[in-house]
Amino acid sequence: MTKITAHSITVPVFVRMLTNLSGILDKAAAFCDQRKVKEAVLMEARLFPDMFPLTMQVRIACDFARGGVSRLAGQEPPKYEDSEATLADLKGRIARSIEYVQGFTEAQLADCESRRVVRTIGGREIVFDGYGYIAHFALPNFFFHVTTAYDILRANGVELGKRDYIGAL
Repeated sequence: MTKITAHSITVPVFVRMLTNLSGILDKAAAFCDQRKVKEAVLMEARLFPDMFPLTMQVRIACDFARGGVSRLAGQEPPKYEDSEATLADLKGRIARSIEYVQGFTEAQLADCESRRVVRTIGGREIVFDGYGYIAHFALPNFFFHVTTAYDILRANGVELGKRDYIGAL
């Protein structure tokens, strides 16, 4: 039986969902090949005009995964240049993010409830304890952006299902 820890609710969750997101992008690439659709069409697709396109959804999901574990460990996450121009580039960002997240140990995330995490949101400084940060900010935002990436592709005809999102059990 796995003990619930900051590590167990972050690292494996981020890795699993980013891995699934990478598989979803594989299906998007296959869709583009089969349907003769330019990747740029999907990369810039949005659910609504005031929402970010697929490219930004993937970038932000990766950023929340890296930021989630980094800040729980008392570190600032590395910044990645936002220069992805292809689905393969996005998959590369996901792979680098997975590798980074997997580098965090149980010990690095232990006692995070006593850690203070400060984020500026909408020009306002918000202070979280470690658990509050991960439970009420990082994980919900991460899942929002992964889900929105899935939804953008699904809405544009990429054949995806719940198993693509959830992954193999």
